[in-house]
Amino acid sequence: MQLPAAPGALAPSLLAIPVAFGINGAAALADPLALMLTGLLVSAGLFSIIFFVSGGSHFQDPLFCVFVVFSFTSIVDLIISLEEDGFISGFVEVYVREGEPYLRTAHGIMICYWDGIVHYGLYLAMMVAIGQRRSYRNLGLFWLGSLMMSIVVFLLGNLIGKYSSDLSPAFLLNLPYILIPIWAGVRLFQQPRALPCLSPEKVAEEQRKCLYQRPQDLGLILLLLLIAAFTFFRGMVVLDCPADSCFEYIYQHEPYLRDPVAYPKVQMLIYMFYVLPFFCLCIYGLVLPGCSWLPDWSLVFAGAVAQAQFSHVGSSLHSRTPFPYQTPEDVWWSFLLTNVLYALGPQLLALRCLRCPAFFLPATSASLHGGKKHQ
Repeated sequence: MQLPAAPGALAPSLLAIPVAFGINGAAALADPLALMLTGLLVSAGLFSIIFFVSGGSHFQDPLFCVFVVFSFTSIVDLIISLEEDGFISGFVEVYVREGEPYLRTAHGIMICYWDGIVHYGLYLAMMVAIGQRRSYRNLGLFWLGSLMMSIVVFLLGNLIGKYSSDLSPAFLLNLPYILIPIWAGVRLFQQPRALPCLSPEKVAEEQRKCLYQRPQDLGLILLLLLIAAFTFFRGMVVLDCPADSCFEYIYQHEPYLRDPVAYPKVQMLIYMFYVLPFFCLCIYGLVLPGCSWLPDWSLVFAGAVAQAQFSHVGSSLHSRTPFPYQTPEDVWWSFLLTNVLYALGPQLLALRCLRCPAFFLPATSASLHGGKKHQ
């Protein structure tokens, strides 16, 4: 039996609700090793369900299997976040207490919300696209950046933060979230890119424009320069820069950066050493034409920064964060404004690359496309 694309994509993920309830009710699974083995068995059962509901047809694209399994875990993460915030109870208490207690932190709750809402929506959209033989490359690149940022910060924070002594075998269940997205990312970048219907003359005309003739790009460059400066500043703050401005900022504006859970410090260091160089490359790509790599990588970093900022802002304000590390009420508006603008910059860049890609097309691709059009 083969289900249509939408119900077939939705059905396996909803099994997470009874599975989570059943595991929580089994007292024998209170052992961390038993929890890890149970997670592996559930994953194996999911692959069997995938084959049943798809009739094997979707195995032509192995990413379909990945999205189904990850959509299941997204529902589990949504259950975790809702239970930790007190909206529901009796579903994952045993797993969180015995397997992954760091999910009870503000950061753990926020990444579970993001995974259970944003990632879940992306999984459903991509699975439906696969079922209808449509391209999902752009959605996949946004998801790739979002998931990689989430799991890297989460794992490193657990390894070096105050929960490093509480790691159990269930922690190993997070390793596939590193390995599988790397493999999935390779496949996504190998998928053919949809080229716009633009003549070589139109591309050449767009690429001849100076920066002052492209006010949107000029505005983006100014915004990226501000974001890059803020990225460097916060990186210096978490590196214990002795400057008075850094001392004042970490104690009066973002005390969450001092939280011993280490997630915010890891986040700021990733921003400084990986995202900051990308912002500089983006400025280069907006000044000089023909940087064909920018549209794809802008989507990856848009997803990464969106996830990171959601988790960082939410954790800074969440009640699970100890009071000395919560954002003071008198700086809420400035804190929200700076962090929302920080998250908005990469999204505007990705939108600009998708809507007006002519400036980033290499001349050879434009010529080939125009030649095929005139044949």
